[in-house]
Amino acid sequence: MSGTTGPNADLDAEESTIRDCEDCVAPAEAFSVIANETRLSILEALWKASDRPVNFSELRREVGMRDSAQFNYHLKQLTDHFVVQTDDGYDFRQAGKKVVRAILAGSFNEHPEMGPFDVEGTCATCDGGLQAYYSDEMLVIECKECEKNHGCYPFPPGGLNDRTREEIMDAFNQRVRHLHCLAADGVCPECNGRMSTTITRDDEDFLGLEVRVDHECEQCHHQLYSAVGLSLLDQSDVVTFHREHGVDLCTTPYWDLAWCVSDEQTTILSEDPWQILVEIPLDDEVLSVTLDGDLTVLELERSCRSASSDGTQAVSD
Repeated sequence: MSGTTGPNADLDAEESTIRDCEDCVAPAEAFSVIANETRLSILEALWKASDRPVNFSELRREVGMRDSAQFNYHLKQLTDHFVVQTDDGYDFRQAGKKVVRAILAGSFNEHPEMGPFDVEGTCATCDGGLQAYYSDEMLVIECKECEKNHGCYPFPPGGLNDRTREEIMDAFNQRVRHLHCLAADGVCPECNGRMSTTITRDDEDFLGLEVRVDHECEQCHHQLYSAVGLSLLDQSDVVTFHREHGVDLCTTPYWDLAWCVSDEQTTILSEDPWQILVEIPLDDEVLSVTLDGDLTVLELERSCRSASSDGTQAVSD
């Protein structure tokens, strides 16, 4: 039997329309259009303009091309796919903005390296010092003693510009948070495709975890991995719990929170279905959070804790 009927038929038809649209340009053709210095200069001039749309004469003057016919030729190559022509002049289409942003980010033409350099905080496993280094557009945080990985994520080269190392790490902290927030909400941070989330045992000791969260885009196959606790960074009750203990969770580096980078405070309650307990200790309290396989919070409980003679934590209601 061929064809699709029922509630998914319209969705399938819509997806087919998006992918097979008559006005779409083949990727090779799209890249060939912008593989020209003059056309990139036009996009740069549009980007720098204080007001848009920009009329033809002003845009040509900013690019610095005297030959009006030749300039018009290059501008027409960009029009409709990267630039739009209006009654008031020329403006960006989203694709044109993405090209300029990618250039500014340095993703096409910059390959800097940095580090290793010391990072504030201590290892969640051995309390050793942390260090970071930057290579191949990836920023990595690891323990100097046991080499435990505390994070390895893409960070565009442009993020290094005009920032101290401390500012770079602050920006990296916020970037990682947003990457995982989008992924947990089912949106790929790279292509906006549908992101799926699965819980798996880390049999290969990939992150030094017994259990980890895998996010993968169904469209571009971009992947993110983390400890279960990292998904709780923007959970309202967790944020409130920290605020009541004088901790601003929004600015605290995620790698300085043991429950975000290790699973020593994570307990598997069930695998079929998944139920996972994450215990977050602060001062004399513990916030216990139970999640399912979709990282949905099932239960929250606050309790007091007291130190036992052998140094472990005894928790009581």
